Amino acid sequence: MWIWLAVGSALMLGVYDVAKKQSLKYNSSFGVLFLATAFSTLFLSPWLSHGPLQDHLRLLCKAVLVTLSWVAGMEGLKRLPITIASTIKASRPVFVLLLSILIFGEKLNGWQWAGSIVALVALYMLSLSSRKEGIEFRTDAGVWWMALSVAAGVASALWDKHILGSMQPLFVQSWCNLYITVLLALTMLVSWLRDKEKFQPLRWDWNILLIAVFITTADALYFFSLKDPDALLSVISMIRRSSVLVTFVGGAILFKETNLRAKALALAVLLAGMALIVFGTV
Repeated sequence: MWIWLAVGSALMLGVYDVAKKQSLKYNSSFGVLFLATAFSTLFLSPWLSHGPLQDHLRLLCKAVLVTLSWVAGMEGLKRLPITIASTIKASRPVFVLLLSILIFGEKLNGWQWAGSIVALVALYMLSLSSRKEGIEFRTDAGVWWMALSVAAGVASALWDKHILGSMQPLFVQSWCNLYITVLLALTMLVSWLRDKEKFQPLRWDWNILLIAVFITTADALYFFSLKDPDALLSVISMIRRSSVLVTFVGGAILFKETNLRAKALALAVLLAGMALIVFGTV
């Protein structure tokens, strides 16, 4: 059952990424994230219940990681074609798996090692194809923003495995969304105070409401999947990153992005690496 929950989460994440890219045509990343998370908090408000201070401190740590990952990801998405940004983001499960070895003492078998190496080769292929669009991986700001987003996202995934051992999924999701909303509001306030003239006012876009619906559903399915005692974090991470298939199609159809053949090859290699890791894990 937890595998199908993870698959549903992946589908929702893919549509969520496409809606995010669309909303950034008219709004700042901070504004989109703030409103979408505020709506998500409203949806989850019935599950805001009391809990020990220690649990809330843990959730606040997660909120900081998620906020950093989202803000950095939005900044990267604004600077990069969605096909490149989503493929960089798809590398996250590889690092989740590798860090699980160091932190939780998990051991990789031959299939998992092969998959990790294949996935890293795919990222190198993507860096080569991206140069045709004037994007240099070592110096491009958008790439560095996406790298920061991936790093924070990996830390958040590892933290999820730790805290869900003693907390209920909807308790975690509802309070995290509330804390993230507050953090984003403070970020926007600081940005406005620093430079009021350049501060971009928010324009209402119905995509923002869609973003809230998709991310709320995706996260709920993810938390319930991870809560299962038989669930494997590395496998769930791999399945969720298959959302890149949805974003890739969206980038090709909706945003008319170019150089798709080379990117598709890199994406295919990356998915092959993920498949090897999943095969070696289950």
